[in-house]
Amino acid sequence: MNETIISVVGNVATQPVYRDLATGPSARFRMAVTARYLDREKNVWTDGHTNFFTVWANRQLATNVAASLSVGEPVVVQGRLKVRSDVREGQSWTSADIDAVAIGHDMARGTSVFRRGQRPETGTASAGEPSQPEPNWETPVDGTASPREPEPAAVT
Repeated sequence: MNETIISVVGNVATQPVYRDLATGPSARFRMAVTARYLDREKNVWTDGHTNFFTVWANRQLATNVAASLSVGEPVVVQGRLKVRSDVREGQSWTSADIDAVAIGHDMARGTSVFRRGQRPETGTASAGEPSQPEPNWETPVDGTASPREPEPAAVT
């Protein structure tokens, strides 16, 4: 409950790396987030400091990330922030990771096309045949019940 949830807007900095692990699919990529500000003296937008995050995706999100993202694309990432400190070879390192919950292209900077992922077949229905019949959503014109709707119970 006390996790830090953030939304970050930036660019994919490295090609996503996909792995099939014992716990399920996993993917990671680096994301660059550069602050921009208006330099009022020059009246131009100027790039500020760039922050880099390692974005981690799991399960179906990992599969979709690997199939959808490329270096340089603008993205929006929402997830749990994990800041880690470490000492390597006598030097102190700090890294900021995002355990992603949702990732998408930044529609403010371009267009995208959504394609629903394929789900594995379950149940006994054959391909193209629904497991349950589709309900009749039409309202009868003459006020009588349609063949698929049960007749109203008589009140005595």
